[in-house]
Amino acid sequence: MHRWTLLATLVLPATLAGCVSVDAPIDPSDTTPFTFEVPKGTTGNSLGAKLIEAGMVSSDTQWKLALKVGGLDTSCLKAGTFELNKAMSLRDVMATLCGPPIPDDVPFTVLEGWRLRDTDAALAAAGFIEAGAYLAVTEGKTVPAPFSVSGPTYEGYLWPETYQVPPKDRFKVDEFVSRQLNTFNTNFYEKHKAEVDGGRGLHDVVIMASLLEREEPSPANRRVVAGILFKRLDAGWQLGVDATSHYKLDEWNDRAGLLKALKDPEDPYNTRIHKGLPPTAIGAPGLESLKAAMNPEDSPWWFYLHDSTATFHGGRNANEHEANRKKYGVW
Repeated sequence: MHRWTLLATLVLPATLAGCVSVDAPIDPSDTTPFTFEVPKGTTGNSLGAKLIEAGMVSSDTQWKLALKVGGLDTSCLKAGTFELNKAMSLRDVMATLCGPPIPDDVPFTVLEGWRLRDTDAALAAAGFIEAGAYLAVTEGKTVPAPFSVSGPTYEGYLWPETYQVPPKDRFKVDEFVSRQLNTFNTNFYEKHKAEVDGGRGLHDVVIMASLLEREEPSPANRRVVAGILFKRLDAGWQLGVDATSHYKLDEWNDRAGLLKALKDPEDPYNTRIHKGLPPTAIGAPGLESLKAAMNPEDSPWWFYLHDSTATFHGGRNANEHEANRKKYGVW
């Protein structure tokens, strides 16, 4: 062996030992966390410059020695944002950078009772989609559901809750819709499939639950209201649920539009005129409404209304209902 080769062999580990140990803390006294970004396409060699900038490595030479002699594996590097601190060793740093990055997801809330159009408008207002993109997927049923949906759209089957979603530049509307459908399946249908399928069936339960979500402000009363509405349905009566006539309005609380819709015999959502359930749900029901629709409660009531404090009042017949109207000033 040539003398210079022997010296290089001896000096290299010594240089590494003197400059950095991949298993020793970089600065054991500094536990302050900071974020560290690994861009796409980063290699082991190019990572050194960023580590130097962050004060985790003193020089490019030190980093190359750490790779060569310290045996650090950079083949598993992942793009993303990570949390580091200087009390970590270089081996700890690499284990972190090869693990899952810090999620950069942001919250987006779908409220109970929202229609497809309401979610579409909220997504568009937040900059996640172009207006109409969510409607195109959900009304067109362009992504598959994990259960059979007999209705013409996915109205009522898209679970309302706060979701952590990717940032605007990575948001995909079809993935979000699939996630909502899967969440509905996990949170409700899979747990109650035998009971739902052996009873009214998923289609009727979902539509009824959407009515309850809008009709009865108190979850404690929703089973009673479900019992009244199913009783009217089974008797061949009109349901008389004015919330269904709100459904097609651009603005849910458009009073003039509602009064016009209530007189429209061509509107299939007019349950004052048409018998049976409306063609689809009228919004996204929450779990309490779904459970109430699945387990309606018998009562003597055939009619009901709510007074100015949103308190429920039942009537056993048309005369009692009219008396309640006069008593509580509801018309």
